[in-house]
Amino acid sequence: RRRNPDAGLVVFWVKLTQRGYSRSIPGLYRFLKKQGIMAVHPPNPKYVPKPYEQMDHPGQRIQVDVKFVPSACLVNSNVIGKHFFQYTAIDEYSRWRYVEAFEEHSTYSSALFVDHLVKAFPCPIECIQTDNGNEFTNRFTSNKDKPTLFQIHLEQHGIRHKLIRPYTPRHNGKVERSHRKDNERFYATHAFYSFDDFASQLKIYNQRDYNNFPMRPLGWRTPNQALKDYLRSV
Repeated sequence: RRRNPDAGLVVFWVKLTQRGYSRSIPGLYRFLKKQGIMAVHPPNPKYVPKPYEQMDHPGQRIQVDVKFVPSACLVNSNVIGKHFFQYTAIDEYSRWRYVEAFEEHSTYSSALFVDHLVKAFPCPIECIQTDNGNEFTNRFTSNKDKPTLFQIHLEQHGIRHKLIRPYTPRHNGKVERSHRKDNERFYATHAFYSFDDFASQLKIYNQRDYNNFPMRPLGWRTPNQALKDYLRSV
């Protein structure tokens, strides 16, 4: 043990078995614990998040993501087994949200969503932030140097595309959190009999409930109020 002071339990057990040791790993653990010669490792460095970046005006950065509609909400025989998708965009400044229903999860749907978002949002959009899904980027495909249709439409609108770090959905936290709220306030209590029915109910919910729901980060104003207050001030 003096020659291997930092070897973990399994590594130490392997070294011992190579020299004829026959006890099990739990047996070795009990012995090391009893003798007080377990390896001591320093704690892993604590994750320190970057300071939160506050936006100065609407459209400075908008988070976009896609949510799979829970299959339990599809109750008609015509739609059971199908997949519906909720595209969501949230303005980081005002928390104003735009959603749209789609029947497919693709770069074409993403491009169409951007076109509709630009028309719906009352301010110029400078940046759109997404994850690394194939519906947004070819970053992790064999065509990584080829822009997707989504990125081509962003360029046509003069919008910068920002990708979050892979496997860190917390960097798109506002839109991710809104999807969790949708599960509680919308999908848990609604059923859809067709795609048109889903699209209609989703639009009404977003306009009536989400964008008119007071939020603490906005000083208990609604996203609609926050956006109107800014537009009145400029």
